[in-house]
Amino acid sequence: MFNHSDFMLQCLELAEKGKGAVAPNPMVGALLVHNQEIIGEGYHEFYGGPHAEVNCLHSVKEEHRSLIPDSILYVSLEPCNHTGKTPPCTDLILASGIRHVVIGCVDSSSTVNGQGIARLRQEGVHVVIGVEEDNAIELNKRFFTYHQCKRPYIILKWAESKEAYIGCPNRRVLLSSEECNVVTHQWRADEAAIWVGYHTAKLDNPHLTVRHSKGNNPLRIVYDSDLSLPNELNLFDHQIPTLRFNHIRNSEEENLSAVQVNEENSLQDMLHYLYQQHILSVIIEGGAKWIQHFIDQGCWDEARVIRTATSLTQGVKAPTIKNALLAQELTVGPDQIYFYKKQ
Repeated sequence: MFNHSDFMLQCLELAEKGKGAVAPNPMVGALLVHNQEIIGEGYHEFYGGPHAEVNCLHSVKEEHRSLIPDSILYVSLEPCNHTGKTPPCTDLILASGIRHVVIGCVDSSSTVNGQGIARLRQEGVHVVIGVEEDNAIELNKRFFTYHQCKRPYIILKWAESKEAYIGCPNRRVLLSSEECNVVTHQWRADEAAIWVGYHTAKLDNPHLTVRHSKGNNPLRIVYDSDLSLPNELNLFDHQIPTLRFNHIRNSEEENLSAVQVNEENSLQDMLHYLYQQHILSVIIEGGAKWIQHFIDQGCWDEARVIRTATSLTQGVKAPTIKNALLAQELTVGPDQIYFYKKQ
């Protein structure tokens, strides 16, 4: 017999189908269950579209609609009680006659933050909260970090040689394997933006695309303090939106924006700008100095370190991670990937 946890795990699987399509909204899944039988399911499919609860209730077949008031609604995130791009989900739940709602976790964003739960309870609905809560929070960690910390979720990523060098100061060095490159390109597709510093952009001339995987290309970000990077770089090919943080001026042309930030407080200024632009997550791909700066400022959430089989006896030392908890290890081809979470 299924229990609350089993049905909530199915909600989370449904929710993840919205990955890459719903941001800056959270991923949400919903099930309607009558006598242990699922009679409706749905998830938030795209930004601006119907929420999971709406799609779930609309999916119920005509012959089962009379069962809705006697069913349990499972939803991975607290239903909203405000009008945004769509009406409040609480209104629909109440209008449907549902009297029992099971929720994965509270939506801590300022527009919801317990108001949906309070509204349902005020109307006599029995609400259970916190079923598979840790998994529900993990699924939307980018969304929660964005709202709680007022900045994007920060992922640090680098590859290092057997000797813990990240590269050479004057030439491009390829360290990770082709198998690993496919994985890292999928990481790019999972995030809203990707960031590199001046020297990485100039030396490696990266595209910062997901050409070895499937998914959307992230917003490209480069730190170019005096706007001296050559216009011929791949980052400035106008094919994908690129943001050029600098200390000189603001300007905008097709798929290329220059944004001026304060030199004395540039990191916080840049992150605040990204927050204002509703960028939920950024993967930092270099260079070593910028990654170390994020670490030293305590401004990161997870790190993905690729320890390769490549030998490099001198060069730029890899960043030194601190206040970190090793969460996972993964073997990809000849490489080992270590996943750290900030403590």
